Amino acid sequence: MSGQTRGVETRENGLRSAYARCARMQLRHDPTFFWATQRLPRRVRPAVHAVYGYVRSADEVVDGPRRAPDPSQRRAQLDAWERALDDGRRSGAAGHPVIAALVDAGARHDLPLDELRVYMRSMRVDCDRVRIATRADLDAYMDGSAAAVGRIMAPLLGAPDRAADVAKLGVAFQLTNFIRDVREDWEMDRVYLPGLPEGDLERRAPSAAARERVAQEVARARELFAATADVPAACDPAVRAGMRLARAVYEQVLDRVERRGFDVVRGGADLPPWELGRAVLRA
Repeated sequence: MSGQTRGVETRENGLRSAYARCARMQLRHDPTFFWATQRLPRRVRPAVHAVYGYVRSADEVVDGPRRAPDPSQRRAQLDAWERALDDGRRSGAAGHPVIAALVDAGARHDLPLDELRVYMRSMRVDCDRVRIATRADLDAYMDGSAAAVGRIMAPLLGAPDRAADVAKLGVAFQLTNFIRDVREDWEMDRVYLPGLPEGDLERRAPSAAARERVAQEVARARELFAATADVPAACDPAVRAGMRLARAVYEQVLDRVERRGFDVVRGGADLPPWELGRAVLRA
């Protein structure tokens, strides 16, 4: 065996190991998403694992159990993680297995990895207390944390020409999460929905103004879901059912929030089991 052949074999073995590490991360931290990924064509699964590995690693810096105690330290770690990807893309290889897998996936599938700069911008917001002041600020945050990942994922979902719409669907999901999780986010010193009175959050008592702000965001989430109703049909057939189920569950969350008079200040907007079953039937 020539030295060149051995080198190629060593690199391929290293990449297989790197992709496997990303897959294990996804299975450990998000088994639902892992098994959904298994529905995709075999040729794109490793790339999905790699994208997940990168963004999950950034999330661990910000919110993981071993996160640095000081916000400036967390931002410095995100900076280093972003530089590692930049270096890997320039050289075509990387020492860190997650970066190595993502660099290879980006090259194999022509993924728009520059979008991860936008993603990291939003992660830096989460390094400290969060107070999003305006809807424009919220849109900028979601463009990084949800839409950017959607634009990367679109080619892997079989819809490269619908990247903007896949991104918009991701924003609909995230906005619904922010509506549902107002109480939990407040307990983490985060307020994502602009205009929510902090006094209401402290007292766990929604005012008319708080209910109106939530109602406005519920209406906006519904508009986003309506505008992306045909996105699942544009994606790979293997993921259409899962995407439709996710849409049904999230729209059911909005229904529940509306039935509660748009009171999410006190929490309790998660779907009970029987409503999850209803969402499955709807899908």
